[in-house]
Amino acid sequence: MKIVLFFFVSLIFIQSCFAVDSPTSNAAPISHDIFDRLLKKYVTDKGEVNYAGFKKEQKEFAKYQDLISKNAPASNWSKNEILAYWINAYNAFTIQLILDNADQKITSIKDIGSKIKIPFVNTPWDVKFIEIGGKKMDLNNIEHGIIRKQFKEPRIHFALVCAAKSCPPLRNEAFTAERLDAQLNSQAEKFINDDSKNNVSANSAEVSKIFDWYGMDFKPTPIIDILNKYSKTKISNKGKITFKTYDWALNGSL
Repeated sequence: MKIVLFFFVSLIFIQSCFAVDSPTSNAAPISHDIFDRLLKKYVTDKGEVNYAGFKKEQKEFAKYQDLISKNAPASNWSKNEILAYWINAYNAFTIQLILDNADQKITSIKDIGSKIKIPFVNTPWDVKFIEIGGKKMDLNNIEHGIIRKQFKEPRIHFALVCAAKSCPPLRNEAFTAERLDAQLNSQAEKFINDDSKNNVSANSAEVSKIFDWYGMDFKPTPIIDILNKYSKTKISNKGKITFKTYDWALNGSL
C-alpha cells in the first residue's frame, strides 16, 4: 500500500513540475523556412550538428526563435500545424541552449548548469530560458507538459532531439504540417535502423533507452511490433528485448 501511495504521490509531483498552460495567440501559422535553411546547411544526413555554424548565423537563428516566441499556436491551426510548431520549437531551443553554453566547452548537454542535478529543478531541461506567448518555459514544459500531454503521438520520440549522440538524429529539415506524417515515419525508420542506437536481429533486440523511459507512450502496441513496423530486420514475437546504455555525448561539434 505504501509503495502504491508513493508511486501516485511521485506521479502527481512529476506532473506538477511539467504542468504548463499551453500558450495561445491569434497568429497565423508561421513559416519554418529560416530553420529549414539552417538545418540543411549545418546538420548532416546522419544528424550531426555544426553548432559553430548556427553560432555564426545567430542573428538569423534568433529571427526564427522570435517568430516562435511571438506566434504561439491559435485555436484554428490544424493539429499538424500545432505539432510541427512544437517539435521545431523544442529542437530549435535545444540548439540555442547548447549555443548559450558553448563558451564552457561542454561535451554534453548534461554539463550545463550545476554539477549536482536535482530532477525537475536544475537540470538543463528545467532552465526557464524560453518565452512563448508571454509565458516563461523550459524544454520539459514543451516536451512533457504540451507535446506528450496533448498529442499522444509516440513518434515524437523519434523527432525530439536533446543534443546527445543516443538521441534520434536531428532531421536536416524543419517539420511541416503538410509532410508531418511522412517525416515522423522517416524519423522512425532512420532511428530504429541506426545500429549505433538500436540493434535488431531475428531473435533479440538491444534497443534505445527511449523505449524504456517512454514505454507507456507506445502502449498498447508492443515494442516488438513497433520495431517490426520500421526495422529492415524483423524480430520474432518471442524475441528478447534489452536496452542500450545511453550516450549523452554531444551530437556534433562546437
